[in-house]
Parts: sequence; structure tokens; C-alpha cells
Amino acid sequence: MNDITLPKILDGEDKSSPFKNCIRKKYRHIRKWARRAETNCFRIYNHEIHQYPVDIDFYAGRFCIHYLSRERDDKELPEDLRLEVTKVLQELFGIAEGLIFWRTRFKRKKTEQYEKVSATEDFFVALEYGVKFKINLLDYLDTGLFLDHRETRKLVASLAKNKRILNLFAYTCSFSIHAAVAGALFTKSVDMSNTYLAWGKDNLVLNSLSLENNQLVRADCLKFLDEEIRAQEKYDIIIIDPPTISRSKKMDHMFDIQEDYSTLIFKALKLLAKDGVIFFSTNSRKFTFDQSLFNTCSIQEISHKTLPIDFSDPKIHRCWKIG
Repeated sequence: MNDITLPKILDGEDKSSPFKNCIRKKYRHIRKWARRAETNCFRIYNHEIHQYPVDIDFYAGRFCIHYLSRERDDKELPEDLRLEVTKVLQELFGIAEGLIFWRTRFKRKKTEQYEKVSATEDFFVALEYGVKFKINLLDYLDTGLFLDHRETRKLVASLAKNKRILNLFAYTCSFSIHAAVAGALFTKSVDMSNTYLAWGKDNLVLNSLSLENNQLVRADCLKFLDEEIRAQEKYDIIIIDPPTISRSKKMDHMFDIQEDYSTLIFKALKLLAKDGVIFFSTNSRKFTFDQSLFNTCSIQEISHKTLPIDFSDPKIHRCWKIG
């Protein structure tokens, strides 16, 4: 079992600061669970108070704060908000300001891409249910691990033993890593980004997993599915967790989850082994799933089962089990 070191709260209740009390109460609750679950990355504040439009995530002793800009043109973090949040975290946890990392999230145009923002290569390791992941809080908009899918990964892992797994839009391959650690026979992770696949490879090595049995493929997922269908490949579990919108020079057209989800699922169904299952998810709040398109399948929305203990927003993602 991995040793989980989580900081203790240093001071008592402060009636003058509802924001501080909110973090204190939630962290104490999550901390008990996290130690049992061998997890040291989780959310400790989920913009519960309107005056504090931030999300705060804890990663192995570091704090990643997402400022949620409400306007597309308002990308500047208010200085008074930065100072107050920093002060509260230092008073609660006794940490140096250098362990607090800020991100700004704002409404992007459909064609805007998430770009690398720095090149520090400042990676460290965090644990999720005892599985190791490389995290970077400086160089990219995202950290390397989407915390809201923690329970979805656990669900996939619980079914993965001796199974063949296909992970589409794999990012840093976290679904594949959990499945492989749980005893999957074979995993294949597909993504357009060399950077993220290299990160996924590092995660495989970090967990002492075979690179031969856990393959990484750089490809457009829609084209890749056509190739796998021609090759008559079969998988027991297929994970489809695509971006809402994606535009890459390597793609023939802009990917749009609402327009392209049915094509993705139809193609994935052709690769599904007997008694196999597809897990399909999206973070799009406007997405609608027309189940009548798949009248030969069993489809169950399982979003409520995949909402982590530390996320208060039930719409953080939606997830379906298809078989």
C-alpha cells in the first residue's frame, strides 16, 4: 500500500470567512476518504460561493486554482481575489506561495485550441486509487489527469481483468493505465497528440506496465476506427471520451461531439466483442443523446454513478454504458 501524506488543517472555524470555512469543511471530509482510497489528488472547492469563482484542486501537496472567467474577453485574474485565496490556503495549510498554481479558464471560440503555455517540464507524481500519474501544473491548460472521471476510471478498472481495452481520445492514457494495473490483457490508446501519448508512455513506465501489451497509437480516431474495422479487430471494453470541439491540421474536418458522436459509436460497435461494453462520455452541457439511433443496443446513462465525492456539480460530465 502506498503511503498517503495529506496536510492537516491548522486553524479552527473562522465565522468571518464563509469561503475559508467551506474549504475547511470539505477538505476534512475528503481527507478521510482519500487516505482510505490511496488518493492524493482531489477537488477541495468547487465554486460553491458566487463571490469566489474558482475551483481548487489538491495534487500531492500542491494546489491548482482555476479562475473561472465569466466573460470571453476577461482573461485577467483579479488581484484582490488572488491575494485572498492565497492567504486562505496559507492560513489553512501552512504552505509556501510557490505551491499554489493559478489557471484562468474562459469561454473560447469553437476553433480555438488549447496550447502549451510554458516549457518548465516540472512534473511530479500523484496517486489515484494507488495508481501513479505524472502531473504538470505549469506547462499546459490541463494537468494530465481529469479528476472528474476518477470514478469512471475505477468502474472501467473493475471490469478490465483479462479484457482487451480500446481507449479513444486517450489524452495521457489514464483509463488505460487503470485498466492495465487492474489486469487487462491488452490496451490500445489512441490520440492525435504526440505530446500526450509520450506522457501516457511515461505513466505506463511509472506503473511498471508492459509497453508491448499497452500500445500507443497516434491517429485521428474516426480514421483509426475504419482501419480497425477492416482489420476485424475486437475489444471487450471501448472508452470514448472525446473533446466537445477539436480542430487539428491533422484532421480532415473540425470534430464536433454533437455532430460526430453517432458515427463514433456506430463504428465502435463494429469492434465490440460479444458481451462487450462501450463507455461514452462528454463534458458538453448542451449535448443531447438520441438513443433511438441505436435501437439494437442496450443503453444506460450512468452519469450519477461516475460523479466523484469531491465534485458538487452534477453536470460536470455525462456518461453512458452501451452494449
